[in-house]
Amino acid sequence: MEPDGPAEMDTSATRDEPNETRADPPSLRAQIGATVSAIKRLVRAHVDLARAEFADILDELKRMVGLFAAAIGMLVLVALLLLIGGLLFLGEWLFGSIGWGVLLGTFLLLDVAAVAILLALETSSGRIGRAFVVSLVIGVAVGLVFGFDLTHRGWTAIGEQVLPDFDPGWRPLLVAVVALATIVGILGFVAGIRGGIGTALGGLVGGALLGVLFGLVTGISLPPTVGAALGVLVGLIAWPLIAGRDLARKGVDGEAIKQRFVPSQTMELTKETIEWVRARMPLAPKS
Repeated sequence: MEPDGPAEMDTSATRDEPNETRADPPSLRAQIGATVSAIKRLVRAHVDLARAEFADILDELKRMVGLFAAAIGMLVLVALLLLIGGLLFLGEWLFGSIGWGVLLGTFLLLDVAAVAILLALETSSGRIGRAFVVSLVIGVAVGLVFGFDLTHRGWTAIGEQVLPDFDPGWRPLLVAVVALATIVGILGFVAGIRGGIGTALGGLVGGALLGVLFGLVTGISLPPTVGAALGVLVGLIAWPLIAGRDLARKGVDGEAIKQRFVPSQTMELTKETIEWVRARMPLAPKS
């Protein structure tokens, strides 16, 4: 029996061949797609990181702004406390009552507001300065008169001559009220005659009431601190009234205020430029 040599060799060769097959390499399109996807993921990661950092930065900025705002608010409160407390302290220290500090501080702040409005309406600073000097002189004079109790002493002397038998405690006040109500009432009646009988009677009644008020203030004996406070009050009331006298008489010039917000020089220069260009441009050909 002959050996099967070649067949056996073929079989062994077949057995020696590997069973596994190699995987095909990815295509160019697949590689490009994978690369683009990786780039997208990288960009998205950077964007997410930037968003997170910007959120942290924004939170830190909000915190810083909030703390600065709180600090500024505290400084404003300190300024208000010093202003209001200082006015109350001066009222108590100079005039013996916190009430005077409230009243005089109120009129002082009103004066500052009134002066600011007058300056905005083109009232000259010289006018306001002169009004301050005049009101200062008036306030000092009133303060000296009431501080030294000159009005009460004067009404006391008049009362001793007019009503010698009346109660000395009430005599100066009664004489002051009756005399000033009569005098000021007559002046009010005379001032209102031009407006008719109704206006004259109104002036009489108003003048009489004003005279009664002046009589009560001048007829009683006032401590020096109260007299000085009244002088300051009169000066604070007189300052804006004197400063705004011209404005009250002439009224507000609305046209002048309007011109302040119109660029007149720019408009005039633009017009001149347009005219200059027109004068040098060639005329258009006639059809």
